[in-house]
Amino acid sequence: MISFWRDTPRLLVILRHVVPLVLSFIRDRRRWLWWGAPMPRDAAFHLRRASRLVRSTAELGPAFVKLAQVFASRADLIPEPYISALATLTDRVPPVPWSAIHDTLYRDWGRAPETVLQDLSAEPLASGSLGQVHRARYAGEDVVVKVLRPGVEAIIERDVRLAQYIVDRVYRRFPHHHVRGFRIVLDEFARNVGGEMDFVREAEHGTRMRERFADEPRLRIPRVIAGLTRRHVLVMEYLDGVRIDQLDGTEALRHTSPRALTELLIETYARMMLRDGVFHADPHPGNLLVDARGRLILLDFGMVIEVPVATRKALFDTIIAAVRRDPAGTTDGFARLGMVAPGTSTADMEALVATLLDLAYSETATVERARVLADRVMRELFNWPIVLPGELVYFARTAALIEGVGARYDRNFNSIRVASPIVLKLRNELLAALLGDNGQRETLVTWAATLGAMAGTAMSAVRRVARGDTNPADLIPDTWREEPWWPGALFDRVRRVLPDPFAEQVETELHAGQHIATEPGTGRGAGVDTHLPHERAGDAVLGGHTNPG
Repeated sequence: MISFWRDTPRLLVILRHVVPLVLSFIRDRRRWLWWGAPMPRDAAFHLRRASRLVRSTAELGPAFVKLAQVFASRADLIPEPYISALATLTDRVPPVPWSAIHDTLYRDWGRAPETVLQDLSAEPLASGSLGQVHRARYAGEDVVVKVLRPGVEAIIERDVRLAQYIVDRVYRRFPHHHVRGFRIVLDEFARNVGGEMDFVREAEHGTRMRERFADEPRLRIPRVIAGLTRRHVLVMEYLDGVRIDQLDGTEALRHTSPRALTELLIETYARMMLRDGVFHADPHPGNLLVDARGRLILLDFGMVIEVPVATRKALFDTIIAAVRRDPAGTTDGFARLGMVAPGTSTADMEALVATLLDLAYSETATVERARVLADRVMRELFNWPIVLPGELVYFARTAALIEGVGARYDRNFNSIRVASPIVLKLRNELLAALLGDNGQRETLVTWAATLGAMAGTAMSAVRRVARGDTNPADLIPDTWREEPWWPGALFDRVRRVLPDPFAEQVETELHAGQHIATEPGTGRGAGVDTHLPHERAGDAVLGGHTNPG
């Protein structure tokens, strides 16, 4: 509910920014709003309007900036160039005056901050929509101090409530499932943003993640200084690094590669989402750094989502169906996840999914796939019956992050193809977490599906090598090179976990595939590669913790 006297002034400010943009978008379809032909719009116009959208969002303050980060991953709701423009809106909020930050520290610690920390800088390392970060020293080590923006909790609560009010009024007049999708995003944001403004909770999540990944030497998560952490203040060790999308020419690339980092990123999020059911739900390049030794640094655990086992199982099955290019299985997974709008026929959904899988597995570059997607899909996407419920809003953000990081370093990056061997590698670990019995109840169907997807990918790789488009060595994932069986036979490893009759059948099929792949007239086998092209990366920061949330 909104209060007329309390909320009307702010509502009018929001409407002053929103209404002109909404009317402009309506005129894209009807020149005179209710009738008439569409207004002609060229690319330059869309770019100008996207810039205007970003300016208005920034002027509306922290709640709308934070919401923009969520919507920047929703290509099903927002088309280009608007989604790319929103992606640039990374916490464009002026810094809080030092006096206000000092007062917050004094109030939470009960004494002057200078008596607690040494070399506390009054200049912010970063200023975000929810918090502000400052450098300091504590007990002889470099630390960062993250302070909640004074008054931001009330601002967020009010603006989200008013945004929900506006969307509800729009939905009454235009009851489209994508308008409903906007409301779902708002509701999910409202449920989780409160936790993001509780730094005690963030500290607990960060500590839990650090313990969960303690055995992963390629990943770093900052240690929390628990004795100094309060609801509005978070203190943790300072980890120096460069944003993952700004690695060109850095020392980090002497110790790792964009390909290895992107594979690690996929592996880390797969373990969070599917194994642990608790994952980092605010993924953007500012939260991902790479240190000078090539290790991935994961920051900001303010927004952490818990995912029930049923959702994780459905998501795993859907991923496997997509890996094996199965439109019917993927459609069934979408339905189990609540992604299909009410009243949508199965045939329509399967046709849509088949189109998406066809594009996902195309052998064109990422930018070319994006252009094809725009030509074949985006004109109709508004009418497509896909809705992302609940925590899947944040799954979409993660997928968008991985795609963006990958495409930054490899124009041929394909997230589904790259993820396939990683899912295979993690299969037993994930099934043990999902089924609770080391995955022994998993049927032969999943093995057949996974191996079938690998075979399809291999033949695509063979075709690319035969055309001279790809060096065979570039198709080998870095994760495979680390395995003890490399360069031994993959099948020997797989056979040990397969029932004997099925293993014999797979062996027969593999021999048949190798025979088919023999280069005609030479007697040389073209080889069957079970991987696909990949590599990627993300954003950057000045020397360490610069993401304030």
